[in-house]
Amino acid sequence: MSVSVLAALRTFKKHALIVLAVIVGFTVGHLVNANFYSDDAPVQPIEFSHRIHAAENEIPCMHCHVHAATSINAGVPSVNKCMNCHRAMPGVWESPEILKVRGYWERSEPIPWVKVYDLPDFVYFPHKRHIQAEVECQSCHGDVQEMDRVEKVSPLKMQWCLDCHKTREVENGRDCWTCHK
Repeated sequence: MSVSVLAALRTFKKHALIVLAVIVGFTVGHLVNANFYSDDAPVQPIEFSHRIHAAENEIPCMHCHVHAATSINAGVPSVNKCMNCHRAMPGVWESPEILKVRGYWERSEPIPWVKVYDLPDFVYFPHKRHIQAEVECQSCHGDVQEMDRVEKVSPLKMQWCLDCHKTREVENGRDCWTCHK
């Protein structure tokens, strides 16, 4: 082969590697964005309306999310907790969504809720610290009490959290180890 053909092949390989690296980078970026920063309102296995429960029936957040004040996770209520209320409500006992809840209860299966907010594993976010600091749930989650389907309203990205900590003058609020354990 001539020198010019070899040079052309080397240039082609170099450009092909660059194109491949760009494609891989975009693919990884898209997957990370889709898994950690999606702004969707995921379809849930039960069409649970926070509007009906929290606004119309005035059930406080902490009634169902009992672990928020004592744990790093807010938690979701057990099927038993749902059934304890709904067994006492004969008017809705046969509604399609309650029948789904009953199905999980009768099979002794947890409801496979889809997380709306899912932080990466390298982020330490204690709900209890925020509850103790009297940060309203709506500060991060929006007006959930008005939502028929919960949607992500806050990005929960690092700068968003840092801005809040700065505004509220949180002690050690911008120290890396506060959120990254």
